[in-house]
Amino acid sequence: MVGYVTITASLLCLLWLIGLGWAVQEYYAGKPEEMPKTVKTAKEPKNKKALTVVALGDSLTRGTGDETGKGYVGDLVDEIKDKTKQPVQLTNLGINGQRSTQLKKQIQQTEVGRQLETADVILLTIGGNDLFRGGQGLVDFETDKIAAIEKQYLQNIKFIFTEIRKHNQNATVFFIGLYNPFIELDRGKDISKVIRQWNYQSAEISADYPKIVFVPTFDLFELKVNDYLYSDKFHPNKEGYRLIAERVASLLTW
Repeated sequence: MVGYVTITASLLCLLWLIGLGWAVQEYYAGKPEEMPKTVKTAKEPKNKKALTVVALGDSLTRGTGDETGKGYVGDLVDEIKDKTKQPVQLTNLGINGQRSTQLKKQIQQTEVGRQLETADVILLTIGGNDLFRGGQGLVDFETDKIAAIEKQYLQNIKFIFTEIRKHNQNATVFFIGLYNPFIELDRGKDISKVIRQWNYQSAEISADYPKIVFVPTFDLFELKVNDYLYSDKFHPNKEGYRLIAERVASLLTW
C-alpha cells in the first residue's frame, strides 16, 4: 500500500512538472522570433531635439502580458516625454523567447549597431530564458548544470555590454534585473536564491562599465507576485510593467 501511494505521488509530481514546462515554454524557451523590423512608435518625426530610445531583449521588452501592448518600455517612454517635455523616438528590437546567446548574435548585426549609435537611452531585459529554459530550470536549478549556464550567461552579458559601448559611449543603459514568478511554489525560496545570485553577478558586471545601470525588480514582485503577473503567471501584467517603468524612471537624471 505504501509503495502504491509513493508511485502515485511520484507520477503526479512528474505530470505537474511537464505541465508547468509547457506553460512557460513561450516565455522562457520559446523559439525566438525573427528580429522585428525597426519599430518607430513615436508619432513625432525624428529630429535633433528628439530623444532616442532603443530597447533590446526578450518578451519583457516586447511587453507580453500587458493588454495595452505598451509594457514597461511604452510606460517609460511616456515618463520620459513627461519629464523632459521632448519628443521621443523609440526602436523596440526585443524578441520573444530570446536568450543571451541569441542577443549576442543580434547585437552584432549592422542595422542593430546603427540603431545603437543614435541612442540616448538603451533598455535591456535578458536572462529569464537562459535560467528557466522552458521549465527545465525548475527541475535542475540545484545541480551543477545551472552554474555552467550562469557562467555562459555572464560571459554573454560582458560581450553584449562591450558591443554596446563600441557603438555608443554616451547612452545610459538600463539593464533590468530578474524577478521570481515562482516565489509561491513549494521550492520558491530556493529558486529565489538562484535568481538573487544571477542578479548580484549581473549587477557586478554592470558596474564595470560606464553608465550601465542595473535595475533591480526582484523586490517589486516579492511580496505580492500574483497581483503583478499576467494570467500565464509568468509575465508581468499591466500593473507589473508599470512598477518596472517607475523604477527605471526614478533613475533618470534629466
